[in-house]
Amino acid sequence: MASPAKKRKRDDLESSAQRNRSIASFFQGQASKQAEKTQQALQTPAETETPDEQTLSDEALARKLQAEWDQEIAAPTSQVDTPTSEPTPAPLDSEVTDLKPITGQSKGILSLQSSTGTEDTVSLAVPFDQSPITFDAAKYAQELKGHWAAQGGDATYALLTRAFVLANATTSRIKIVDTLVNFLRALIEGDPSSVLAAVWLATNSISPPYDEIELGLGGSSISKALKKVYGLNSQGLKSLYDKHGDAGDVAFEAKKRQSFTLMKPKPLRIKGVYQALKKIALSKGSGSQEAKQRIVEKLLQDARGAEESRYIVRTLVQNLRIGAVKTTMLIALARAFLYSKPEGAEFAVQPQQDMARLKKEELAEVYSNAEEIVKASYARHPNYDDLVPCLLESGVTEELLVRCGLQLHIPLRPMLGSITRDLSDMLTKLQGRDFACEYKYDGQRAQVHCDEAGKVSVFSRHLENMTEKYPDLVSLVPQIRGEGVSSFILEGEVVAVDQDTGDLQAFQILTNRAKKNVDIGSIKVNVCLFAFDLMYLNGQPLLDRSFRERRELLRSLFVEVPKRFTWVKSLDATSADSEAVLDFFKSATDIKCEGIMVKVLDNVLKSDLEPNGTTAPPIDPAPGEKPDPKSSSTSKAGGGRRKALLSTYEPDKRLESWLKVKKDYSTSSETLDLIPVAGWHGNGRKAKWWSPILLAVRNPETGGLEAVTKCMSGFTDKFYQANKDRYAEGSPNVISRPSYVEYYGAPDVWFEPQEVWEMAFADITLSPTYPAAIGLVSEERGLSLRFPRFLKVREDKSIDEATTSDYLAYLWRKQSEKSRLEGEPPAPADDADE
Repeated sequence: MASPAKKRKRDDLESSAQRNRSIASFFQGQASKQAEKTQQALQTPAETETPDEQTLSDEALARKLQAEWDQEIAAPTSQVDTPTSEPTPAPLDSEVTDLKPITGQSKGILSLQSSTGTEDTVSLAVPFDQSPITFDAAKYAQELKGHWAAQGGDATYALLTRAFVLANATTSRIKIVDTLVNFLRALIEGDPSSVLAAVWLATNSISPPYDEIELGLGGSSISKALKKVYGLNSQGLKSLYDKHGDAGDVAFEAKKRQSFTLMKPKPLRIKGVYQALKKIALSKGSGSQEAKQRIVEKLLQDARGAEESRYIVRTLVQNLRIGAVKTTMLIALARAFLYSKPEGAEFAVQPQQDMARLKKEELAEVYSNAEEIVKASYARHPNYDDLVPCLLESGVTEELLVRCGLQLHIPLRPMLGSITRDLSDMLTKLQGRDFACEYKYDGQRAQVHCDEAGKVSVFSRHLENMTEKYPDLVSLVPQIRGEGVSSFILEGEVVAVDQDTGDLQAFQILTNRAKKNVDIGSIKVNVCLFAFDLMYLNGQPLLDRSFRERRELLRSLFVEVPKRFTWVKSLDATSADSEAVLDFFKSATDIKCEGIMVKVLDNVLKSDLEPNGTTAPPIDPAPGEKPDPKSSSTSKAGGGRRKALLSTYEPDKRLESWLKVKKDYSTSSETLDLIPVAGWHGNGRKAKWWSPILLAVRNPETGGLEAVTKCMSGFTDKFYQANKDRYAEGSPNVISRPSYVEYYGAPDVWFEPQEVWEMAFADITLSPTYPAAIGLVSEERGLSLRFPRFLKVREDKSIDEATTSDYLAYLWRKQSEKSRLEGEPPAPADDADE
């Protein structure tokens, strides 16, 4: 369940008219509407002035009822009939904490309830941000179990909120991980049945991506609930949103202002909140919107304290903002199960005192081994519904890879290729190795599953289910499956082709296909599947086989169908075949391919030595990747170390055993994939458009966006107009200032982040103006770009795949090192705003 700010672009570019409007869009024009309502109220007959009790907030209704009851009680004593006098309201300092009679009054009389002091103080006191080595999970679990038992049994949402608050209070990734580790340990030992729901909620999801279960909540539902539960009007809600720019922060402020309520809220449970979200997502048909609205209102009513309200609303708008991305959660799960296990579980855990005695490097190795197992299992089987129960039963052991491994109709996360600057860079990296060059087609990556019964599933690179989008591929499977094939998982590129000539067509043509309910007879855009890998065959995973073996099985056991199913065009070569590789690259770009993919063929190197007897220079891991100890050669010469690039299929890893050489990278400069987040009114000829436009990189740890540059170069007038139409003022694509975008300036308009633009540039510079990658290369300055130029919209990428601040810092260091070696001065610091 992706956040609105990071909502994944659907493969067929589904019309934006189908999207739920963001909460910010409901504040447009609210002030004028409120004024009209006020004017109408002044002209309304007196008998309609008393609002219906059902429309009153809890506090207003309680005051009204209390005043009536006070008047009834006072009447027999005074013996005076004063129907026109104003009844005295209940005292504002009432500290009644439940529905009960006021002292001295008749039994059954209700009173206003104070909403202060309702927080779960036991949960709020747990120091989750301690180091796991010192955190006493058993002690806190025991205290919490007693606390929960007194309130109903299951772990309360307050405990999860406590973890969210602590994680949100720091930018340290170590602290965020420690907080999640200790929180998970408290649940594992105190209420293991709530661990799964907590993991889904902490990752801002309710199901794996291939299930496509969405909440389907628009801004209207949430704004209505905020107004009804917290007694806000439209103007008050708009004022809060304009001030804070985050729906969760609006709920926080509104809850703080709510001094009284008619009923004491029941404690929210972690499992209860998750089940409520599932009910919202599964509500379909007539009356579903009303049902969803009631669930949202009930969640807000039962929230105890302002922080619970904040995170309930952030969960509903799908933008949790605690920095717990997928990798962070997998690391936290691995470490938590090293220290803790449920009562009665038989797997071994590491004694805390033994872990405390380890050296820093030894502790890091223990953590790393556990993390690799959990990450590998999730990459092969990305579903917490299966992963978490396996962890609760067997812990972090090799058994996890068996019990929660590759499975038909559950997509594995695809292996990714590293970027190279040009062909010479690629040849240097793969010196002395046999490799295959393949055309990199301009299409959509697809993972095709088929079981023994003939059931077929097709998944995208984002693991979305595309089976309904490609019924022509599904019908093709019986023709391509050879006699010896019963079940398989293969991977390829779906490309739009002209069925008459066989010519390849652009990716934009492919996006014209509908996504669902596609009838084969109505298909106008024909496709061909160019297969390039085989990961599973006849019940056996092939991930540990070499690429040469996997490719041989693919080509020998499957049947080509002209213009519908074939293999990617390829060339086997070595670094000595530079002329042949260059010709192959040119032939790929000539037929409008993006470039080529280069893949190591075998695990065993022909030689670990260069012709002169020395080792090749070590190959640095891709940015954000740790060196893989399993893939490192121990051969050394002169202190050097060479990385042995394996040809196995490594799900969810970006390794240099697969390299991308794209025509856009064949120039001397890099390109970046940036996110447009804001704009200014243009001047002169561009006055009617947005120019310049502010662009940002993605912070992979916090999930936030960091401004990196303004751009006003490379745009055509046609693009300017289309961009102004897309981000028209008053449209859902224009939002109030978002709190998740880091920028010190004040643009004229803020965009809802939803696109990725490919940008060229001259140099990366240190900048006092832009916060991108601040703290990674300088504590005081971020990074910016000199002479940025727009190249194109990356319609094949979601904003989750935009350039990260880590990668930007990596390129800056690389640029600085190159300048130092060549004796050039470093790029000048960017002291201006441009």
